[in-house]
Amino acid sequence: MPKHLAHGFNTIQIAEGLKTGHEVTVKFLPEVFNYGADDAEWIPKVGKERSCVITQDLNISKRKDELELYQKNGVGMFFLRGRSKKQGLSIWEMVQALSKNWDAICKIALEEERPFGYTFQLNGKMRKVV
Repeated sequence: MPKHLAHGFNTIQIAEGLKTGHEVTVKFLPEVFNYGADDAEWIPKVGKERSCVITQDLNISKRKDELELYQKNGVGMFFLRGRSKKQGLSIWEMVQALSKNWDAICKIALEEERPFGYTFQLNGKMRKVV
C-alpha cells in the first residue's frame, strides 16, 4: 500500500475504531523497518505483533522461501489484485478496492487465525488463498 494511502486509512480507522471499539492501526512498512529491509528481518517482527500485510505482490506464492517465512511467522496477508497480471491499479482504484473491502479486512485481521492469505480486487470480491 502506498505511503499516503496507509496514512489516510490509519487516520480514518482511528475515528472508526473509537466508534466500533476495534483498534486497527495502519502503518507504511518502510517507515517502520526502513526501505530495503530484508524480509528475514521484518517478517518475524510483523508476525510477533500478530499483524497483517496488504500488498500488490502476488508473486509471493512463486517464491517458496518467502511464502514459508510468512507462514512460519504467522503473518496474515491481503493481496490487492490489479485488472490483470500486467496492469495494476491506479491510486484511485486502490482507494476504491480498499474501501469496498475494508470492513472485511478489519474483521479478518482481528478475528482469523494466522497465517492466512486473501486476494481482493476493485470489484469488491475477496477470496481466501492461503
